[in-house]
Amino acid sequence: MSTAYLSHPACRRHDMGPGHPECPQRLDAIEDWLIVHGMDAALTRVDATEVDLRTVELAHTHGYVAELADLLQSLASTGESRAVDPDTVAMPHTWAAALRSAGAAVQATDLVLDRKASNAFCAVRPPGHHATRDQSMGFCFFNNVAIAARHALDNRGLRRVAVVDFDVHHGNGTEDILAGDDRVLMVSIFQDPLFPYSGAVPKGTNMVNIPVPPYTRGMDIREMCEAQWFPALEEFRPEMIFISAGFDGHREDDMGQLGLTEADYEWFTLRIMDVAQRHARGRVVSVLEGGYHLGALARSVGAHLRALAGV
Repeated sequence: MSTAYLSHPACRRHDMGPGHPECPQRLDAIEDWLIVHGMDAALTRVDATEVDLRTVELAHTHGYVAELADLLQSLASTGESRAVDPDTVAMPHTWAAALRSAGAAVQATDLVLDRKASNAFCAVRPPGHHATRDQSMGFCFFNNVAIAARHALDNRGLRRVAVVDFDVHHGNGTEDILAGDDRVLMVSIFQDPLFPYSGAVPKGTNMVNIPVPPYTRGMDIREMCEAQWFPALEEFRPEMIFISAGFDGHREDDMGQLGLTEADYEWFTLRIMDVAQRHARGRVVSVLEGGYHLGALARSVGAHLRALAGV
């Protein structure tokens, strides 16, 4: 089995306007890196399918899903765009992209559970970890990782799953959805203070949040994770691990002020895989979140993929 690489052309068509950091070129940069470095032989490419809205409702309220569907389908028909918050714009292609992004995370979960792939990476957009149960925000519409985690639990019969979030921003939406669900352990590290200005006080006992100040370097972050994340993960013994893979903590990315490098993202990945090998039969599904400096994003995803694929 190899590493599944899920994406879809629809994810490139969602475009929030000139100069917006969450842009289609993010996926182009990753794709260019894969071609230049000959990674195709180590990956199994898969076209993402659309998510079933009943699966989306495992993580989001029925009212929110219905309201968002009405809005985004209307924009698809009229060709108009609309801001849903100061940073997040819905446009005619957003609905199709959101369906494929969440669909990729669910499909990747099934591929790994059905032993058709060793692990998986979803190169999708829009991202998801700021979308709460009933609100779009922070470039996000559906919470891809939370939907996939609940799918693994509610539809596929797993008893315990973990979510690891190493985006520079706190995954407030994922925490909102999963806090208090004893079947889930969420561990995260993020810059504080920084948007969305949450996470310092966890919402549930199943949350291990590590807020770190600006300009914290990679080795210091690794030490914090070794002290707090990994003992919790070992004790929890997850049957599958989901990664909210945000690469905007890179020192070249001006969306934050952390000092991470490609080597740190490789370390995160290898340590997570080590836990997965012991407790989860190696089952890891990673979903793209942030990362806005195109060069740093491509190199960091490359390091992440090399570790996932063992090359």
